[in-house]
Amino acid sequence: MQGAKPGAGITRICIARPDAVEVRGRDLTGELMGRLSFTEYFYLLVTGSEPSAQQRYFLDLLLVAIAEHGLTPTVQAARMTLAAAPESLQGALAAGLLGCGSVLLGTSEMCGRLLTTAQARVAAGAAPQAVALGIVEELRGTGARMPGFGHPTHRPVDPRAERIFELADERGISGPHVDLARHFREAVAAARGKPLVMNVSMPIAAVLLDLEFPASMIKAIPLLARTGGILAHLAEEQQNPLGFVMAANAEAAVAYHLDEGD
Repeated sequence: MQGAKPGAGITRICIARPDAVEVRGRDLTGELMGRLSFTEYFYLLVTGSEPSAQQRYFLDLLLVAIAEHGLTPTVQAARMTLAAAPESLQGALAAGLLGCGSVLLGTSEMCGRLLTTAQARVAAGAAPQAVALGIVEELRGTGARMPGFGHPTHRPVDPRAERIFELADERGISGPHVDLARHFREAVAAARGKPLVMNVSMPIAAVLLDLEFPASMIKAIPLLARTGGILAHLAEEQQNPLGFVMAANAEAAVAYHLDEGD
């Protein structure tokens, strides 16, 4: 199968020399270590630029908001993997991260694509409210789910989402994407005839886009954040093993049954 056209044989991220490491044009030990926080360093690695104070603040905020959410399926997969292979911390972490997709964690990426499409229509002259209504109806017409809405636990609102919007307004960074996110909330409620909780994925995408974070890397934020959360669960798993308990409970909850004729 034909892949993407190969790029030039260069990298702009890092080079390690015998006596120094250069990262994005900066000396690691002389310019970065002891000056940048990890959040600032991550932003530099991904974008090639150091973040502004607002970009750093909200990247920190979003990482904290999404890092931990209890014994989610991804955490259970990680803990059960470590129980089965206690020598493989990296394998258990990978098991958890591999489950970050279109239902859990990966929805912020989908929200980013939706907001980018909507903003392009607004930039072409359409009214934000009409754009939001139109996109919601388009998705309903195809039977597709609206990303960024619905949550199995949080009702009537996702407190994380509300806090992100509150701080975005308070610190003056709410822009067209945050505005569109709010229009989507109204449009979803209008289409359904009743409100549906907006989950944390939509404001994560909206704030990142308003702060000019690369749309193609929005998914990196929940992945980076949840890495910390999964590692915390794995540290606990080493001290208080639950992996086989969860596996046993799963077996007990599922009945074995053969259909007639099998």
